[in-house]
Amino acid sequence: MSKARYLLDVNVLVALTDEDHVHHKLAAKWLDGARDSEWGVCAFTEAGFLRVATNPKAGAHTVEEATAVLASLAGQPSYKFWPISDGWVDLVAPFHDRVFGHQQITDAYLLGLAVKENGVLVTMDKAIKVLAGKYGRHVLVLA
Repeated sequence: MSKARYLLDVNVLVALTDEDHVHHKLAAKWLDGARDSEWGVCAFTEAGFLRVATNPKAGAHTVEEATAVLASLAGQPSYKFWPISDGWVDLVAPFHDRVFGHQQITDAYLLGLAVKENGVLVTMDKAIKVLAGKYGRHVLVLA
């Protein structure tokens, strides 16, 4: 049997790496339970993390500090980077009729990548389950 494959959403990545985040314990507990599984990020989650972590009003880290956090995660044994080789149209095709606004663009892209790679998008955003529709098995909402 193959290992479960998890793609972290930006909100999970931020919570996981910030001990003061309201959901840090939840994210850390989930990751501890997923140590025997493959988990990782893609370019979108890396960029989203860097954007939040280096925002003076949010993470307030330097680019170097935030990059070091990503490098530390990448060094963990169960970590796997998820490359994106398909564009928006192809990845979002299974549920494009459920995308109604600008705030779903990244969510749809990440969900589409999880579906294509037969993985699971780990998020704290409950609305992604609605976006997923019949592809709900590709979403894990931490609550």
